[in-house]
Amino acid sequence: MVVTAADYEQALHFYRDVLGLPERAAFASPDGRVTILEAGRATLEIADPGHADFIDEVEVGRRVAGPIRVAFQVDDSTATTAKLAAAGAEVIADPVRTPWNSLNSRLEAPAALQLTLFTELGTPPE
Repeated sequence: MVVTAADYEQALHFYRDVLGLPERAAFASPDGRVTILEAGRATLEIADPGHADFIDEVEVGRRVAGPIRVAFQVDDSTATTAKLAAAGAEVIADPVRTPWNSLNSRLEAPAALQLTLFTELGTPPE
């Protein structure tokens, strides 16, 4: 995934220094810069509009996401949500326990990305 950020320094600080994604490489061109951050194992989740509506309803209570939302698994979604909010992210929804048994929050973050932070809570209750 490549994100073009109008405020490169703000986005780099947020994702590298605050969220803690390790820097793997950085390059410069005559007109700009790019930094490659390690974001762990990636999956591509394809959802139809109905399921996207359902996820937003569970996590936020209403439809808020555009066609792209980035989800990060974190050790403590409550603490990480607070940390990212203190660094300038807008909290759309505080952490909520989902039907799939994770604790998920939603944020608007630098570079115009909507984020879900999730912490797996184990096997869903029956």
